[in-house]
Amino acid sequence: MTTISVERHPAWLRLKDAVTAMQALQAPDGSISAQGHAAAHDQVGAIVAAIGELTPLFGHDADYLAASVVDFERWANEAFGVPDFFDSLVAFHPQRHRIDGLRHLVVFPMYTQNGSRSRHIEALLVEVIWPEFVAHLEAGDYPNKLFVSLRLVDFTAGYDTNSAVLFPETVSMREIPTFTWGAIFQDREAARFRRVVRAACEVTKLELPAGVAGLINDQDSTEKTFVMWDIIHDRTHMRGDLPFDPFMIKQRMPYFLYSLEELRCDLTAFSECVKIEQRLSAKRAAGEELSAAEDETLRHAGLVQYAVVFDRIFRFAITGIRVRNYDGVGGQLLFAWLHQRGVLHWTDTALTFDWEDVPAAVVALGEAINELYWRSIDRPKLVHWLAAYDLVRSVLAPHPASVWARGLPEEILAGPPKGYTDAVLDDEFPLSMFYEALEKKMRDVIASTAGIRGTDD
Repeated sequence: MTTISVERHPAWLRLKDAVTAMQALQAPDGSISAQGHAAAHDQVGAIVAAIGELTPLFGHDADYLAASVVDFERWANEAFGVPDFFDSLVAFHPQRHRIDGLRHLVVFPMYTQNGSRSRHIEALLVEVIWPEFVAHLEAGDYPNKLFVSLRLVDFTAGYDTNSAVLFPETVSMREIPTFTWGAIFQDREAARFRRVVRAACEVTKLELPAGVAGLINDQDSTEKTFVMWDIIHDRTHMRGDLPFDPFMIKQRMPYFLYSLEELRCDLTAFSECVKIEQRLSAKRAAGEELSAAEDETLRHAGLVQYAVVFDRIFRFAITGIRVRNYDGVGGQLLFAWLHQRGVLHWTDTALTFDWEDVPAAVVALGEAINELYWRSIDRPKLVHWLAAYDLVRSVLAPHPASVWARGLPEEILAGPPKGYTDAVLDDEFPLSMFYEALEKKMRDVIASTAGIRGTDD
């Protein structure tokens, strides 16, 4: 296991500098034009030397780092065309080393989700977050061998953004392998959650329940909460009575379908945590002693429920531009659902919840989405799309100019799926008056979370 000094190691600092210099030479596809080759060869030499010097500190990644050196040298020898780091990617297996506190050195040409779309070289120092109670969850009812939970230690420019994931599909490579892992930076998720929710509570005058203060004040506890949430969320994408492919991979579809899929996974995490909390609370009430892992699981199962609600309604709903913002629609949908069921109130310019009634209302929304999915396998795809729209519009008001809301004309209904998708407005479900006002007050706070890490708040 590496020490905390790695981020100050001279080789790491040289590696960061060389990667940053390479980024300035690269085109959006990652290639480098002829006039930049001399400088690029110098920087590749510096990168390779730094990786070699750092490799002894990362023995668990030795095969990957050796393959990375080979990929860099081949890229240089092949005149810096579009980079191909397939070989080093398939040699990288962070999912095999889920040990709390273990670090990885990661260097790839890649785009960063919610960051840069250019496939530039990025360098990362990351640390595994894997508390004992999460290991017990994963070994028990929530197996997810592909899930990796990480903390950002240091990084280059592509991660000085809103990106909070490290996904293999973002790497520049010659072919697509079978993906064996996906990583989320829970420290970034937790830090921006804490900053945004703290500000939102002040703006809306929301008084948090006593046991939830830790979500705002304790980074470590919030990180663990997000790990528990995400491990259940992540595995949900391929579980349940689903459409054949809930994401319709490599197919275009109306963005509100993505809203429902992401929200379904979050609400499943919420519902599962309700069940976990009920089961362990009943065990304790019966006089049985909980293990240390069970005690921590019980505490974080309750916190996950608050985190899902607050992150969805305070951050997701008003983060990002209003162009096919599917996470935004999901947050809006949850807020409006809770309001219309009388468990969320905006009265006397203050936000309140009937917390005892919130779990049932949230679970009910999850059940409505699950019912839509269950029916989908008996429906043509386009009929499923129309039914999904009806579910969303039953809660959220569509834009007054919406063609979908008025009813798609015959030529679109009889035509290919592209016509359906093209007819969806970029902002099909605009922000409500509540959210318009909240967004203006929260805009600077949300913007301030770009590049945040767990040590920043």
